[in-house]
Amino acid sequence: MEKTAKLMRDVPAIRWTALVLLAFAMFCSYIFMDILSPIKDLMQSTRGWDSTAFGTMQGSETFLNVFIFFLIFAGIILDKMGVRFTAILSGVVMLIGASINWYAVTESFQSSDLSTWFTNNLNYIPGFDELGISPFYKGMPASAKFAAVGFMIFGCGVEMAGITVSRGIVKWFKGREMALAMGSEMALARLGVATCMIFSPVFAKLGGNVDVSRSVAFGVILLMIALIMFIVYFFMDKKLDAQTGEAEEKDDPFKIRDIGKILSSSGFWLVALLCVLYYSAIFPFQKYAVNMLQCNLTFTPPAEGSFWAGNTVTMIQYGIMLIVAAAAFISNFSKKKLKVTLLITSVIFLIVFCYMGYMRQSAETIFAVFPLLAVGITPILGKYVDTKGKAASMLMIGSILLIACHLTFAFILPMFKGSAIGGIILVYITILVLGSSFSLVPASLWPSVPKLVDNKVIGSAYALIFWIQNIGLWLFPLLIGKILDSTNPDIVQAVKDGTMTPEIAATSYNYTVPLLMLAFLGVAALILGIVLKAVDKKKGLGLELPNIKK
Repeated sequence: MEKTAKLMRDVPAIRWTALVLLAFAMFCSYIFMDILSPIKDLMQSTRGWDSTAFGTMQGSETFLNVFIFFLIFAGIILDKMGVRFTAILSGVVMLIGASINWYAVTESFQSSDLSTWFTNNLNYIPGFDELGISPFYKGMPASAKFAAVGFMIFGCGVEMAGITVSRGIVKWFKGREMALAMGSEMALARLGVATCMIFSPVFAKLGGNVDVSRSVAFGVILLMIALIMFIVYFFMDKKLDAQTGEAEEKDDPFKIRDIGKILSSSGFWLVALLCVLYYSAIFPFQKYAVNMLQCNLTFTPPAEGSFWAGNTVTMIQYGIMLIVAAAAFISNFSKKKLKVTLLITSVIFLIVFCYMGYMRQSAETIFAVFPLLAVGITPILGKYVDTKGKAASMLMIGSILLIACHLTFAFILPMFKGSAIGGIILVYITILVLGSSFSLVPASLWPSVPKLVDNKVIGSAYALIFWIQNIGLWLFPLLIGKILDSTNPDIVQAVKDGTMTPEIAATSYNYTVPLLMLAFLGVAALILGIVLKAVDKKKGLGLELPNIKK
């Protein structure tokens, strides 16, 4: 008999609404993930966090995921309990961790008994210290220690949310425009990076009184909204299962030996290693990018009380950013004449956005341009993978762009220090290219995972990839911080001696060695991309084939 009613996921408007709910929740989580990144200098000057403390705290986000294997458990929870339960659980965990993180950087914590306890404790963790992987160290500021505890809990939630959203997209879009959906989700989520870069410093400096806890409070409020998005998605997903007659729990329960099936796939390992290398060269960089620009460019703050120094310009610039993103994104779904109009609009407003960033003379508003090109081209790349394939090839291109950008920051950008216009133009171009290279992973490799493993263990496969990726996301923020202090001993010593203020020290680092390390990760990713393409050709994994079957 012919069906008289369509499933919800068969209706484009409904399945894309489900995607928007998931993507907006990730948008909020991305904001909190980097909420302290644009105010690293303020964390050093107001809370005494040097680069080592900042890097250790930032790396703590993935500590429990990596060393307590929480992500593996999250994948098992996802496979056993389903998308709905895991989505809400991840939202609650993120909110709890973020709230702890907020309290850690408040003035109230600084004078509390809890601060004294953290100062006197957690200075030595048996086993972890010997292995060199402890999330704390002797002399680490109490606020950084407690913030790290909160960030660990938040990290469990955000990575659980990541694999849940990926699984949810597979559920609603498999056999349809899945790469386009995943690319679009990441495009929207990454607007969170720009939002964070623009607003975090504004809240920290609001009213002329510096208080970094206001920035974190902004992120906590957004995570409350993210939880609401997951709750709304819960009811949509439940209605879909009612239509299909599928149970949220698995008829064939997950077994530990299923992990062996995943790990036995050479294609899976290559994809996982590519992701850890690629993301390790991007996410840790984001946490230091604003400070790197502060150290390599010469900024002349606008006059106090002028339009460019006020908060009104912040709202205007953010509005312009949304126009750029919306016009570029919608152009992917428009007919030719409208597409051209939207693209021209996007380019014009992008130029205006960049000009405003230049006039504001702040590194955070300049780096905010990072995700904008990605928003426009990620859906294009996703659509191309859906219809044409070439997923492995696209990652190789992304690796080449990644290498070029980090080498530019390391060697060419310092030559422009003191150049009011030349340095900023170079930075804008390099950041836009880096952002576009970042689009290639969600658009190409994430949709390829279902081709490598059985549908029953997709959640666990994503969890394993995220776990391997989290090793890099734990290690490299920590390494960058330690390398900065070890390669700038004169600055570290001057602060200790009192001959240099923390404010001046925070913007005086030489970033060449950390950037070279990140470029090397790109080289390794390129080599693995070449190997992956060869393996795909030999074993017929289907990574170079389109997702939509005709």
